[in-house]
Amino acid sequence: MSFLNKANLSNTLLNQIRSQLESVEIHNSNLARLLCKIIPSHCPFERTVTVLGRTIFQIPPLCKLNPLYEQLVSLRFKCLLYLVNECGEDARKYC
Repeated sequence: MSFLNKANLSNTLLNQIRSQLESVEIHNSNLARLLCKIIPSHCPFERTVTVLGRTIFQIPPLCKLNPLYEQLVSLRFKCLLYLVNECGEDARKYC
């Protein structure tokens, strides 16, 4: 299998996973709570390193490098909307 065929297959697989994530509908409050807990509300890799009150360096958010980042954030948002609109929960505890 050539490199282009492997890249095309990988791209097709990623597009299928993206499509599956985008089409998920939330109808279960337990699943919505679980997804809100395991999908972070902000990028967990962004860090500012300070020593004695002075910023030494900053690690930029690397989440944007994840090819499924937008779909995961969208799924988390769907879960939050479900919990607020259908279950009447306060979404602040998931932020």
